[in-house]
Amino acid sequence: MNPLTHMRCAALRFRGVLTLAAFLLAACGSANEQPTTTAAGDPRPEREKPLVVCTTGMVGDLVRSVAGDHAEIVVLMAPGTDPHLWTPTRTDVLRILEADAVFMNGLLLEGRAGDAFARVETSGRPVVRLAESLDRRELLTDPANPSHFDPHVWMDPVLWAKTAPAVAVALTKASPDHAKDFDAGAARIAAEADSLDREIKIELAPIAVGQRVLVSAHDAFGYFGRRYDLEVRGVQGISTESEPSLAAIEALVAEMCEKSIPTIFGETTVSNRSLQAIVDGCAARGHDVRMGEFLYSDSLGAASTAGATWVGMLRHNAQSIAAGLGGRR
Repeated sequence: MNPLTHMRCAALRFRGVLTLAAFLLAACGSANEQPTTTAAGDPRPEREKPLVVCTTGMVGDLVRSVAGDHAEIVVLMAPGTDPHLWTPTRTDVLRILEADAVFMNGLLLEGRAGDAFARVETSGRPVVRLAESLDRRELLTDPANPSHFDPHVWMDPVLWAKTAPAVAVALTKASPDHAKDFDAGAARIAAEADSLDREIKIELAPIAVGQRVLVSAHDAFGYFGRRYDLEVRGVQGISTESEPSLAAIEALVAEMCEKSIPTIFGETTVSNRSLQAIVDGCAARGHDVRMGEFLYSDSLGAASTAGATWVGMLRHNAQSIAAGLGGRR
């Protein structure tokens, strides 16, 4: 990136921060000027069910499974949204401020939007960063920045299920009468995750040892690879804000040729323009690489797709990876 382009990108990011701050100030100001209060003086309107706001589709799917019919769930990011690059709109900010509880992934996945949740948190209402509720000894670090953790914890079903109790605790705070229902929902998720884990292991087991290298558009599959004994390579780093270097692309080309890796995988939320360069580089060395079926990484799919749920996204990914790397078909 040349210096002028770098300066323009920095200016755009700074403008986005200022816009978000303006939204927060406007929302807070309007709430202070004309609050809607209940008899108890709470600035939120009375509701039959608590309003629960979630950032990503994976977070929303988990929270919905724990809550059942006992909460109104709003997911801010539409299917196909890249959370690394997402900035909340004014409507999103107002929803966040109105919420009885807010659930995020955390670990900087929603890095550009962190300040939007401060007012809810300081008001005493729950703001739960699901990935940050996990034991840090179970987290992976970012190879490019070892002081940061990899936020893609939903890629390991057993690990992701461990965040469900934190959801139940926060929902109980918002709706104490349904505490037992929320605990039961968290238990169901644990059982579902164990079943899915067994299914994925069976799906991937036939892949030969030398072929167990998953190359995708960005480094979102570290937890998946650790769980299912796959080496994981991302053309981009853990955050999609990074740009792949020519050296990184050449290294991937060399590795795929050396190990005869047959398939590279695009992702539904990430630019895949660098993948063709790898395919072409391998072809120039006499190794044919095909593009596998696109994987769901940082977002669920639309309602009509295989990846419309968290379970569906992981099942689709496992089936696609197995087919691409020579496992079950």
